[in-house]
Amino acid sequence: MRASLSLLTIALGCWASCASAAAASKEKVCSLRPLGHGRDDTDQVEAAIAKCGHFGTTVFAPGQYNITRKMTWDLVSSRVDLHGSLNFKPDIAYWLDPANTYRVIFIQSQASWFVLTGRDFTVDAHNAGGIAGNGQAWWSFFANRTRADGDGRPVALTLSNVTRGVVRDFRVEGQPFWCNAVADSSEVVYDGMYCNATNADPVWAGQNIVPNTDGINTYRSDKISLLRFDITSGDDCLAIKGNSTNIFAKDITCRGGNGIAIGSLGQYAGLPDIVDNLVMEDLKLIRLDPQVQPNMVSGVYLKTWTGSVHGAPPTGGGGGGGFVSNVVAKGVSVDRVTVPIHLYQTNGGGSGDTPSSLQFSNLTFSDWTGTSLRNTIVDVECSPAVPCPNIRFENVNIAPPNGTAASFKCINVASEFGLPACNATGAA
Repeated sequence: MRASLSLLTIALGCWASCASAAAASKEKVCSLRPLGHGRDDTDQVEAAIAKCGHFGTTVFAPGQYNITRKMTWDLVSSRVDLHGSLNFKPDIAYWLDPANTYRVIFIQSQASWFVLTGRDFTVDAHNAGGIAGNGQAWWSFFANRTRADGDGRPVALTLSNVTRGVVRDFRVEGQPFWCNAVADSSEVVYDGMYCNATNADPVWAGQNIVPNTDGINTYRSDKISLLRFDITSGDDCLAIKGNSTNIFAKDITCRGGNGIAIGSLGQYAGLPDIVDNLVMEDLKLIRLDPQVQPNMVSGVYLKTWTGSVHGAPPTGGGGGGGFVSNVVAKGVSVDRVTVPIHLYQTNGGGSGDTPSSLQFSNLTFSDWTGTSLRNTIVDVECSPAVPCPNIRFENVNIAPPNGTAASFKCINVASEFGLPACNATGAA
């Protein structure tokens, strides 16, 4: 509870600081409305941000703003009221050209078409505005093509090098790839984020053709608050990646996909990944109609690459060290997930690989309820090179399928508390 209050204090402090900075700048206001009739709005949007993005307020009237090229908003002590949607043109060949996107996210060379950067700002979309990603064109295009990290599919909204920023009540419809990413940033609050990746192409009904549509990825960032997320996805709802510290997530609803991920970690040899002080509470993971989205894999899962190196990033890698510690996941409801609590350290590897040297410790899973599709409720398989100490389970009450007994697996767990039936040894 103490960790939760500390992180919430950070969130409220950033919120107050950003709001104060925006309030002090209201004398400079830029207002705009969509040009309409299919015309390109990119120039007028960039001109308004250039004029009022520092020490001013920019107000977007309702409607759709057509955006035809990559765009950065450099915001300093300012506010944006985004009542409309930024409509990124569904020209796949154009966006897949590396010259037409930014590469500000180091991990896996991910592409971005829209970047927020700066300090002491608020972007408020009033639960009406945000981004139209035109994802269906992308999902149908890639349904029978090879997909790989770093292939150029753009992240819908990227925060890069932000200090004390707030994104509030923002909606993303049809993210082609990740919905959000926050990288190299600190003291950021997301308060209300809606992302919807739902296939509507009947050709692909019952298949997951929306992979990599993660709700958010955090990377190389500190003091990040993720509040009131509602994510429909075919992949990770939240993904806490390397060097994410002091992260607080609360009131998260995940509809379909792979669950909430810590990782993957250890992809880059020589670049340690650290996740420390992560508190997540009030999490709901809901299985959808399988014709809409067949996946609802995990509640919370943690993963690393092996200690061996196979190829190079963005698609290959391994061999990276680091640690994960002080993680709390509490107040979690799971609806027919495949494996509620899962930890494994063999991502991207094989049976003969060197074990991972990245250690997990001080993990707490408390107040879990709901249902599992398998009778294995907990599957924690740590690396034999760095067994996991202090893994705690409190009030984990998840029902296995009818007629089966719940089972709990702990392999290479140095010390475990709360599950007497869990085999905390080096053998299965």
